[in-house]
Amino acid sequence: MILFPAIDLKNGEAVRLQQGDMARATVFNRDPAAQARDFETLGFEWLHLVDLDGAFAGKPVNALAVAAILKAVKIPVQLGGGIRNLATVESWLREGVTRVIIGTAAVRDPQFVKDAARKFPNRIAVGIDARRGKVAVSGWAEETELGALELARLFEDAGVAAIIHTDVERDGMLQGLNLDATIAFADAIRIPVIASGGLASIDDVKKLLEPRAHKLEGAIAGRALYDGRLDARAALDLIHSAKAA
Repeated sequence: MILFPAIDLKNGEAVRLQQGDMARATVFNRDPAAQARDFETLGFEWLHLVDLDGAFAGKPVNALAVAAILKAVKIPVQLGGGIRNLATVESWLREGVTRVIIGTAAVRDPQFVKDAARKFPNRIAVGIDARRGKVAVSGWAEETELGALELARLFEDAGVAAIIHTDVERDGMLQGLNLDATIAFADAIRIPVIASGGLASIDDVKKLLEPRAHKLEGAIAGRALYDGRLDARAALDLIHSAKAA
């Protein structure tokens, strides 16, 4: 199980939103690269980055901040937000991003995801952001009638590395992961699933290590890490102990 610390980028700063609302943003670090180094020093094995402005604009916006982060750390980075075409995918991979996350474009152009996954095996993830089981796009500003599971199944044989399943209503709210729904989602597909949205405490990490969650590749932690509700070292020690058992 991998715990992915999240750095959400808005106006070049590390922020956290509540339920994806850009008007409800809290700035946690004005130097995202320094934040990335801190996460690496704590022992995290991956970073999860989101270009929030890019998600709304439909193209990369916080490229300078991402570049600074890539220069600052050695651990692998996965990045989403505003990735809508193959040229952008290629550009980020060339810059040093390990895994690119395609969200809105996966809904609007599924063939693009399949083409990217074929061209870059194990380097493409799909971000499925769901509100009451329906997919939300464009930085969660638009809700579709497409079911999250229906979308995921389009990519079953495409070579997608992972699906990041976010419960939009819980994101940033510190209410705990919607683990029942995420596990049911993971059990229904063959692609590895990363849980996202609402991780609040060490209790969530313990639940992720239960046998019933064995199909989950990991989970994303955001606000709980920044405000101290989740002790990073305690969480990582718990995960390492579980792996060694």
